[in-house]
Amino acid sequence: MKIAVFGAAGRIGSRIVKEALNRGHDVTAIVRRPEEYAYIHDHLKVAKGDLFRAQDVETGAFDQDAVVSAYSPPKDIPASTIAEVAVPLIKGLKQAHVKRLIVVGGAGSLYVEPGKQLIDMPFFPEEYKSTAEAHRQALKFYMAEQDLDWTVISPAAEIEPGDRTGVFRTGGNQLLKDGNGQSFITMEDYAAAVLDEIEKPQHIKGQMTVAY
Repeated sequence: MKIAVFGAAGRIGSRIVKEALNRGHDVTAIVRRPEEYAYIHDHLKVAKGDLFRAQDVETGAFDQDAVVSAYSPPKDIPASTIAEVAVPLIKGLKQAHVKRLIVVGGAGSLYVEPGKQLIDMPFFPEEYKSTAEAHRQALKFYMAEQDLDWTVISPAAEIEPGDRTGVFRTGGNQLLKDGNGQSFITMEDYAAAVLDEIEKPQHIKGQMTVAY
């Protein structure tokens, strides 16, 4: 398959790129500064693009089988841009006539009990609330989208660099925990779950999650 990854230089985006290449896909890594993107592979192309410009999205998405948005704002950029970027992203894909979209989401919008999302719980860390709220607002944009075959993939409550085990659970919009009450996934296994969903879609027009 031909897969374009926006935000390919980020911690999660870079792992999605490598996972896709390891599976034999042709990948286009779309970044703001391609001259700084050091990863080299026979099936990898590096292109310049800005997710905030629908025309750039259209150009990057053209002739691709699937597009991944792994956008994560730098520290000097407001977290609210996570939601704002949904508009040019959706518009650009439609202009490129590409329907399959995978979005790296947040865990805050996952439900922990009926009617209550993780972000609304009193123990949710204050320092992550603005980012979690932006992901929740972005999800609303995608949920209203009827033409694209989108999937928002929310990680476990905790996600960190680690090993790729290939052994994990997936679910819908409810937070997954292990037998010890922990909700965790490595970025490497998260990337594996992203590629699983691209190759064998199970959550078209929906939210999914992945955890141990």
